[in-house]
Amino acid sequence: MTMGDNSITPVGFYPIGLTGRPWGEQERGQWRARQSRRRSYEKDVVQRVRVLSDRFEKIAYGQLEYENDVYTLYGLRSRFMDTSLPTALITGGVHGYETSGVSGALEFLEQHADAYSRKVNFLGVPCVSPWAYERINRWNYNAVDPNRNFRVGGPALESTALMDLVHSVSDRYLLHIDLHETTDSDESEFRPALSARDGKAFEPGHVPHGFYLVADENNLQLNFQRAIISAVQKVTHIASPDAKGEIIGSPVIAHGVIDYPVAELALCASITGAPFTTTTEVYPDAAYITPDECTRAQVAAVCAALDFALEAGAEDNRL
Repeated sequence: MTMGDNSITPVGFYPIGLTGRPWGEQERGQWRARQSRRRSYEKDVVQRVRVLSDRFEKIAYGQLEYENDVYTLYGLRSRFMDTSLPTALITGGVHGYETSGVSGALEFLEQHADAYSRKVNFLGVPCVSPWAYERINRWNYNAVDPNRNFRVGGPALESTALMDLVHSVSDRYLLHIDLHETTDSDESEFRPALSARDGKAFEPGHVPHGFYLVADENNLQLNFQRAIISAVQKVTHIASPDAKGEIIGSPVIAHGVIDYPVAELALCASITGAPFTTTTEVYPDAAYITPDECTRAQVAAVCAALDFALEAGAEDNRL
C-alpha cells in the first residue's frame, strides 16, 4: 500500500490477510482453521514425563484451555532439592514445531541427568507449548509467539506459566539452556505468516544449514558458548555465516555463535538471570541429518553447558 493510497490488496506472500493491515480476530480464525493436530502431546511427551516421575518430582504447573483442547503443563524437578546446590533449567518446545528441543530435553533427563545429580538441582520443562507441538507450529492458539512474550502480564499463557514455575522453584539458577531448531519452514511458512499477521512486507532471508547458538548480548560468556560448539560439532555440522558474515541477520561473534538482547526481546533465555544462558538452534532439514542426530546434538549441548558451568561455578567458590 503506497502513501495516500486507500486501496488494500490481498497479501501476495501468504494466503491470509490484506497488505498493510495487521490481523484481527477474523484473520486469526482463518489461520487457526488451517492448523490440524498432527501428533500427540499425550503420547510423545506426557507418557515419558510420567515414567520420569519415578526419579523426578512431576509438577503440573498450569493448564491451557483452547476451545475443546485442554493441556496440562508439566515440569520435572529434582526429587530432593539440595539448597546448597544451584539449579539448572532445561527448556524445550517453546516453539512447538522445533521437535528436537522436546526430544533432547526428555532424552537428557532420561539418560544423563543422574550423572549430575550430586552437583546441581534440575528443573526440566520439555514442552512449553503443547498446542503448537501437536500442530507443528511456532505460535500458540492465539497466533502469539511464546518466545517473544516472556514478560509479566504478557499475552502467552505458556510463557507466564513457565515464569511463575521458574520463580517458585529456585532463586539461584546457575544455568538455563533453551533448546530450539531453525528449519526450512521458518522461511517458507513462519516468517511469511509473521509479516502477514503484523501487516508488514515480507523480506526473504536465509536459513543456516547447521547448528548455532544465540547468546545474550548483555552476558556473552563466549568461552561457555565455545565449549558447547566444540561438543556439538562432534555430533552435527556447525552453521557457517552467510556472505555478510551473519546468521539469521545477526553478526557471527564466534564460530557458530550470534547474540540477541534476550531480555529486551522477552525471550525464554532471559527468565532466570543465571550467569550461564544460551539458546540452541539445530538444523533438521538436510537429507543427511536424522532426527536422532538432532536429538543427540541437543543432548551434547546440555551436557557441555553443564560441564562448563559447574566447573566455572566450582572455581568461583574457591576464590
